[in-house]
Amino acid sequence: MSAKLTVVGLGSGNPDRLTLGIVNKLKAASRVHVRTGEHPAVKVLEELEIPYESFDNLYESFSSFPEVYEAITLKLLEEARSGNQGDEIVYAVPGHPMVAESAVSKLRARCAEESIELTVLGGESFLDEAFLRLGFDPIEGFQLLDATGITRSQLQPELHTLIGQVYDTYTASEAKLCLMEMYPPEYEVVVGHALGVEGEEQILRVPLYELDRQEGYGNLSLIYIPADRSDRLRQRTFARLHEIVGILRSPGGCPWDREQTHDSLRKNLIEETYEVLETIDEDDPEHMKEELGDLMLQIMLHSQMEEELGAFDVFDVIEALNGKLIFRHPHVFGDKDAADAEAALQNWEGMKAEEKRRKGIEPGELSALDGVPRDLPALMKAYKLQKKASKVGFDWGNVEDVLAKVQEELDELKEAIASGSSQEEQMLELGDLLFAATNAARFIDADPEEALTRTNRKFVERFRYIERKLRERGISPKDSTLDEMEALWQEAKGAERA
Repeated sequence: MSAKLTVVGLGSGNPDRLTLGIVNKLKAASRVHVRTGEHPAVKVLEELEIPYESFDNLYESFSSFPEVYEAITLKLLEEARSGNQGDEIVYAVPGHPMVAESAVSKLRARCAEESIELTVLGGESFLDEAFLRLGFDPIEGFQLLDATGITRSQLQPELHTLIGQVYDTYTASEAKLCLMEMYPPEYEVVVGHALGVEGEEQILRVPLYELDRQEGYGNLSLIYIPADRSDRLRQRTFARLHEIVGILRSPGGCPWDREQTHDSLRKNLIEETYEVLETIDEDDPEHMKEELGDLMLQIMLHSQMEEELGAFDVFDVIEALNGKLIFRHPHVFGDKDAADAEAALQNWEGMKAEEKRRKGIEPGELSALDGVPRDLPALMKAYKLQKKASKVGFDWGNVEDVLAKVQEELDELKEAIASGSSQEEQMLELGDLLFAATNAARFIDADPEEALTRTNRKFVERFRYIERKLRERGISPKDSTLDEMEALWQEAKGAERA
């Protein structure tokens, strides 16, 4: 048999708040451990001459808090196992045992597994003092976060937010950096030290950017951000975007948005995609931010339409995407390895095939060309079709053969034009030439869309050079000769090389 383990709470810091039952439990214990001696209520043990052992030394022995709490758990379990039946080991923690006490959560799980009797007795939590001293009602909406693991995704400005475990300036700095992803630097926050402890309590209101410039952080410190339901913060949330799009499509919303359908917005989706690509080519982050927003709006509108029909909403879209990304990256989220990009791509293709099997589709029965979107731009579609065909061995042996095919198709186009073939036949021969040229792009590892985009851009720059130079002469392109424009074209090429 083993000794009994009891966990008690020492309250928020004011020794007068200790309950008589907990004091009696500490007096009767065979052995008392405290998580830290740096707590005001511990002096009650000293006044009552109750011997205790602190785990403060573990904070210096390990580099992270999880390691400390694991060590505390193992130490207490070991003592319980080696103890005598009838002995009671008491572990006293600051505040309430079930609030921000990882070791207690660990003990609850491990004691149940090992059939060690465990009792947890509550105490006044630091939350009780926070509600009282900071003056807010948690029923209005409240969240408690851990400063040692806070993330941007946890922040909800519309809720009262308490951040505990602010042990030192470094932890305060980490919390500040996270908060500044949501709140402006000058946003006022509250720092509380030793709430409810007479002679030690401090409540400071400081701008967010000064959060880590304050002194006095320790075991009894916290950060409080009052609930803020103003639009200035909600504008940075995805929930607000979803709400706005819903309003635009509602009966009292925008007449234009309400009239839109999937079909009417098809061209908008394509146009916005190309506008994003243009900002990438221009390396213009500010413009890119705007155009990505316009593209996101298209996704939101299409999702909203389906939400109105009850088919799915944008959160279903996100859930499906998250699941797909995790499933297709077992080398990141699972147990497979990928030494390089090529191996990662093979994993991706393998997972795609597995997804099809789960949907009842046997990959081997599909065409090698399946999966290329019907409405892709023709040049891009040709490139993708050729890549898929090459994977099953239908390909040219080398680039020389490809270039010979390009020449062959060019000759056939010339012949069709010279012989006066129909416009339809000439167009087909032109298509064959473009398809062959796309194959050449693939063999030199160049995206044909990107190659043509660069040529288009080069043409625009050179032609505008011609226009500018002609304006300087007081004429326009239609007033000049082809020889004049050709000379300026060559001049523009020379300027590029320079």
